[in-house]
Amino acid sequence: MKQRVLLFILVIGLCVGTASAQLGSGIVYDPTNYQNALLRYQQLQQHLLQLQKSYAKITSQLELATQMATFIRNMPARYRALFSQWRKVTSLNSFGNTVSWINGINTGVLPNISTGYQRSTTQLLPYSPDHLSGMDPFELERVQSQYATVQLVDGANINAMATIGSIRGSAQDVQTQIGNLEQDSFSSDSGLNSEVSVLNKINAAGVLTLRTVQDSNKLLASLLEMQTILAKQQRESTTNSINADIQRQAGLATNMTQMTGTLTNSLQTFRMP
Repeated sequence: MKQRVLLFILVIGLCVGTASAQLGSGIVYDPTNYQNALLRYQQLQQHLLQLQKSYAKITSQLELATQMATFIRNMPARYRALFSQWRKVTSLNSFGNTVSWINGINTGVLPNISTGYQRSTTQLLPYSPDHLSGMDPFELERVQSQYATVQLVDGANINAMATIGSIRGSAQDVQTQIGNLEQDSFSSDSGLNSEVSVLNKINAAGVLTLRTVQDSNKLLASLLEMQTILAKQQRESTTNSINADIQRQAGLATNMTQMTGTLTNSLQTFRMP
């Protein structure tokens, strides 16, 4: 209240001019100056209220910013966990035919994979042209289909090995990047916990997640490819069985017709001696 009275006196002293009419040393009351002084006083009150509201708002925002800038203490001890490490494939090499396979599936280098696969699997021998020309159409179709199945299996196996080797070959680098991201996330350094730094770490984690999902999709595609070839192989087995039964039924009907005709002819031409 005292501050308001002093403020009012100060405003009156600044705003009220010298009276135009004086009696001795006294000041004559001027209604216009008095109204102007009251108006200025009300304006100053409004400014003061506005400043108080702005101060309260800024203080609240500062407290919120301070609270949001506070990070959890001792993050590594609270949240860091140990995960399994990628391991390279190992194998015995009794006959010297597994080295290229192991190198290829650990690195994803395609020449090593192709060489290792050929050395570690039984090679498919080719039919001679004379053998193929001597086959009937059904048998030739069966042979060609089985040949295609084996060759498709070889291609799918090599592709799966290349995918596994590529993922395993880059696994250590990816694990290093994940370790860096983990270290930065658990760090108490204020430079690594600013808003921009946190957003950058979130973006990096999102990219790593997308890469991991992409590798998973590659593996799933390889598995689906193998399942498709196995389904083809099962279809061939069933189809060959059906075709063989059809051929057997057709051959049985032909044999029965021939036997019946021969028996009829023998009965018709039979003469008692």
